[in-house]
Amino acid sequence: MQAFLITFCISAMDLECASQETVKQGLLARGWPPIKGFSKHVKTKVFEFFSHLIKLGQDDPRRVVHSLKAGLALTLVSLFYYYQPLYKSFGVSAMWAVITVVVVFEFSVGATLGKGVNRGLATLLAGGLAVGAHQLANLSGRIGEPIVLGFFVFLQAAVSTFVRFCPQIKARYDYGLLIFILTFSLISISGFRDDEVLELVHKRLLTVLIGGSTCVIISVLLFPVWAGQDLHNLIASNMEKLGIFLEGFGDEYFKMPEDGESKEDRPFLQGYKSVLDSKTNEDALANFARWEPRHGRFQFRHPWKQYLKIGALTRKCAYRIESLNGHLYADIQAKREIRSKIQETCTTISMESGKALKELSMAIKTMVQPFAADIHIENSKSSVKNLDTLLKSGLWDDETDLLEVVPVATVASLLIDVVTCTAEIAESVNELATMLKFEVVEPTVSPEKTETGQPKIGIS
Repeated sequence: MQAFLITFCISAMDLECASQETVKQGLLARGWPPIKGFSKHVKTKVFEFFSHLIKLGQDDPRRVVHSLKAGLALTLVSLFYYYQPLYKSFGVSAMWAVITVVVVFEFSVGATLGKGVNRGLATLLAGGLAVGAHQLANLSGRIGEPIVLGFFVFLQAAVSTFVRFCPQIKARYDYGLLIFILTFSLISISGFRDDEVLELVHKRLLTVLIGGSTCVIISVLLFPVWAGQDLHNLIASNMEKLGIFLEGFGDEYFKMPEDGESKEDRPFLQGYKSVLDSKTNEDALANFARWEPRHGRFQFRHPWKQYLKIGALTRKCAYRIESLNGHLYADIQAKREIRSKIQETCTTISMESGKALKELSMAIKTMVQPFAADIHIENSKSSVKNLDTLLKSGLWDDETDLLEVVPVATVASLLIDVVTCTAEIAESVNELATMLKFEVVEPTVSPEKTETGQPKIGIS
């Protein structure tokens, strides 16, 4: 009997262990796929993140260089903490040099110099006023001192904050006003508990100057990135993108879908879209460029406002092109026979306007007088007159469906607006060429024939 009980207990224990093992395997079977899926998802995200970082560096290698420059600047100012003789001179105040590098060092020379000057001047002015406020507060006794200091802190913070709303001030000196408020408040409040106010101001000013100078020197001497050069290239590139679109628009619009590949497969028709949102970038680059010293072909008081004017006119033209692009993919398209009546004239207008914009872009890049662009603009204006004559001559009979005519007439009207915008851009570029005394290179011209049989001016 005892042997039977022992055998039964052993069998029960084996059965329980087997049951637990089965349950464990079931839990693992149910839990492992989600864990495996999560791990795969994490690996995918990490791979995408590093792929994005690599692409950022490949798109603009200057970003990698800037990162290395920022690391070098921080390492240099950190010596004030690591090197004992320097630490004895500045103490904990050496941390202001590190903070200055972190907040001042920017991608371009102009941005770094602007922030550095703003921070230095604001610290100097705020420190001097804070010392004066502290001395006045001392005259009012121990009880009146915190009241006077509080009043001065309130007054300068209120006035400085209100001044920041001024657009001209905000564009160039907003950071300086922010530092002014911070420095005045810190020194005024700290001076109430610390009698060595002058020493506090001296150390803070000196460490800020050291940090700012380190940023400016490294930014200027080691592979400098000039905001003015970037703005110059951006304006020229935007005009070139519009020109590329216009050169191809005529053939794409008047080509029927059955003639070939889909219009969505034409990437050059989408390049203009970046121009629509370029205002913020242009304004920022122009603001930074004003801080930069003379470099290369760019003088200290370079006419950056004229670049902004050209950029605004380019965006105005881009909005017309956006409307033209909409007609490429419109659901309602005119019949081939309706389009063909103005196809040659519209194609000429689009082609000549595109060439004019590309010539203007090249003129800005090379700083050469845009004579060739003027020739293409005259050709496009001549074609506009021909188009106007065609539209007034009654190309369609009374039986033609008006809904089929409207899209074609709209495209013709937009192209006429594009010619007007192109002429305005050319006028602004000519003004810039006069201001900067662009090099004069006479183009070689030869007569060509338009679709009406009249001679026009072209480039040989």
